[in-house]
Amino acid sequence: MENTLEGLERQRAKRKRVARMKKFIITTVLVFMLLTISAISFLCFEVLSLQRQVNELSKLVYVSTDVEDSNEMVDDGVLDDVYKVDDVDNIAEEGDIPKVYLTFDDGPSSNTDAILDILDDYNVKATFFVVGQDTEEYGEAYKRIVDEGHTIGMHSFSHNYSKIYESEQAFEDDYNKIHDLIFQTTGVDSKYYRFPGGSSNSVSNVSKSALINYLNSQGVVYYDWNVASGDATSQAFTSEQLIDNVMKDVVKYKTSVVLLHDASNKGATVEALPGLIEALQAQGAMILPITDETTVIQHVGVVQ
Repeated sequence: MENTLEGLERQRAKRKRVARMKKFIITTVLVFMLLTISAISFLCFEVLSLQRQVNELSKLVYVSTDVEDSNEMVDDGVLDDVYKVDDVDNIAEEGDIPKVYLTFDDGPSSNTDAILDILDDYNVKATFFVVGQDTEEYGEAYKRIVDEGHTIGMHSFSHNYSKIYESEQAFEDDYNKIHDLIFQTTGVDSKYYRFPGGSSNSVSNVSKSALINYLNSQGVVYYDWNVASGDATSQAFTSEQLIDNVMKDVVKYKTSVVLLHDASNKGATVEALPGLIEALQAQGAMILPITDETTVIQHVGVVQ
């Protein structure tokens, strides 16, 4: 009898030990799972928080799009997504022959001659919205743009947002500097302007209406764009991707004004240009320089 009772006690004790072990294992697994879930949740929160900070900083950071230019410049690419403006009257219909205007901002630069050589090879005319550069170094580039039949427009003198958009007077002073530089260098009284960052940029301290009214008073038309190549962004697009970025949008419009950049660090743009021209020509597009007859593309919908 005693042996039987001792055996039962040992079995009970064993079952208790097994139950404790199971409880310990289950508790450990649950704690581990909770810690893992908490860690993942924390990391996800941190990633989202960092992404928000990066997005905010990207709208404020000043970067030079031309390493040869000591002027402070803002990356227009952070604004590209703001400018998805669809004008109903400009939506392409079957049978339309697309008109495409290649526009190059921020030049002249060490890439200007290469761009002009390619345009000449294809007998294509474009539009250059230039900034203020040293005329001793780039005077011939300004002249060559004009002499070879391209349209020369203004893109501010300094391309320094904090200076240009500080006040109405600051904008007017900058405008007069780039207008006079172009006139004195090329003899052209330029009547086309592109706002640094586009007309609907969100960094100006001045009402856009006041700036637009000033341009109107000078007989100047400002042009934005409705097709962005992506070459202004910090993302390193290949030449093939730049072509794809343009071609997927030009089919949408009767008139496409394409944003490209002429700066010394835009080698991919230069590399993409022959393929882009060929792709546009294969599409049956007319590639033209901006003139008084060009449909005006402006981001007026969000101008304050």
